[in-house]
Amino acid sequence: MTVDAVTDVAGIRVGHATRVGGGWLTGTTVVLAPEGGAVAAVDVRGGGPGTRETDALDPRNVVQRVEAVVLTGGSAYGLDSASGVMGWLEERGRGVRVGPEAGHVVPVVPAACVFDLGRGGDFRARPDAGTGRAAVEAAAASGSGAVVAEGCVGAGTGAVVGGLKGGVGTAGVRLASGGTVGALVVVNAVGSVVEPETGALYGELARGRVEVPGVGVHAAARRRLAECAEGVVAPPLNTTLAVVATDFALSKAQAQKLAGVSHDGIARAVRPVHLLNDGDTVFALATGALELAEGNPLALNEVLEAGADVVTRAIVRAVRAAESVEGGGGVWPSYRELYG
Repeated sequence: MTVDAVTDVAGIRVGHATRVGGGWLTGTTVVLAPEGGAVAAVDVRGGGPGTRETDALDPRNVVQRVEAVVLTGGSAYGLDSASGVMGWLEERGRGVRVGPEAGHVVPVVPAACVFDLGRGGDFRARPDAGTGRAAVEAAAASGSGAVVAEGCVGAGTGAVVGGLKGGVGTAGVRLASGGTVGALVVVNAVGSVVEPETGALYGELARGRVEVPGVGVHAAARRRLAECAEGVVAPPLNTTLAVVATDFALSKAQAQKLAGVSHDGIARAVRPVHLLNDGDTVFALATGALELAEGNPLALNEVLEAGADVVTRAIVRAVRAAESVEGGGGVWPSYRELYG
């Protein structure tokens, strides 16, 4: 059974830790690999990224597999949440073996952050190691192939995209070859997900599956967005993050290609994209349960195409799942409130 999520990739689990109220509007999301880890890579396109341990994923470097990827709010402060994940993994002996005993490990935990500082009203309310630990514990407690919560949860709690409320979305697909590709995205961009002339979602237009909102509905939505923009306190610093996973066995170089092509999925759904005040980052994970077709040098193409497609769908789902939020830092209406 599939749930149309990144967890359709066997062994991949997702956990969220969410903080709202009392000045908080933020959180952390952990994508947990199967025990033993997954081959990992990253591609950073935004001009203002906040990341941790991404150099370890370079195909030229020694680390081959990682146990988890952390996506978090709190800008660079929120990267501390990866420390909580690292501690949880160490307790279970999961990481790069560096000594003679089973517990002599160093968990490599790549992480990336979105900017949401002050959106709940308190600039100092941001994820820490405890938030990361709560998220990885939630991931570990989830069942295999579990449904993933979407919208204003985890790292998407304080996300905003083009004045609309952003959030977390996920999607998965079973390929004709028998493999699976899934994505989890945190949508928090300076650019817009909405076509300005009609109010349709770019991501749906790209897939040719959309009913254009009525003229009156769109006009009312634009007026509401303009009103809300007047009260926003926090600066337009953003970032869209994604984790794309597959059950195929990929080299680090192949995984890096998957991460790079999957950025196309963001570009189809968010415009403009990869700006200097975005830090757009895509991670790729390959669990290695299946082999690519032997003797076919182009077998990876099916996976690359799917990676971009599931990222686009995950962005659409994030925006549609998000709920309107009124916090100390401003008011962000949801697409659902404005367009139904």
